[in-house]
Amino acid sequence: QVQLVESGGGLVQAGGSLRLSCTASGRTFNSYSMGWFRQAPGKQRELVASISRDESTKYADSVKGRFTISRDNAKNTVYLQMNNLKPEDTAVYYCAVGGRIDLAARFVSYWGQGTQVTVSS
Repeated sequence: QVQLVESGGGLVQAGGSLRLSCTASGRTFNSYSMGWFRQAPGKQRELVASISRDESTKYADSVKGRFTISRDNAKNTVYLQMNNLKPEDTAVYYCAVGGRIDLAARFVSYWGQGTQVTVSS
C-alpha cells in the first residue's frame, strides 16, 4: 500500500522559514514527478512547485525566489524549503506524486494527507 507522509508544517511569523518533507512508502518513485499543492480556506487548490524525475523544477510565480523544491530518491522523499514566508502562504500543503505534475493535477496518482502551514503577520 502506497503512503505519502508529510511533516514540517506549523505556525511561523512572517519572514520566517519552514521545511516540509514528504516521504513515500510502499514503492519507489524515482521515475515519477513529485510536487506540492496548497489550498487556503475558500480558495482553489494551487500548484506551488514541482520536480520531475530528472530534477527539473517549476514554481508558482507567487513563490519564486522564496521556495525551493528538492528530492532525495534514496530516501523516497520530496522537500519544500519555504523562506521569507508571508501571511498569504497560509494554507494546507499537500504533496503529490504522479507521472507528471500539472496545474490541474490530472496525472497525480498519490496524495499526502496534508500539513497545515500558518504564517502570522
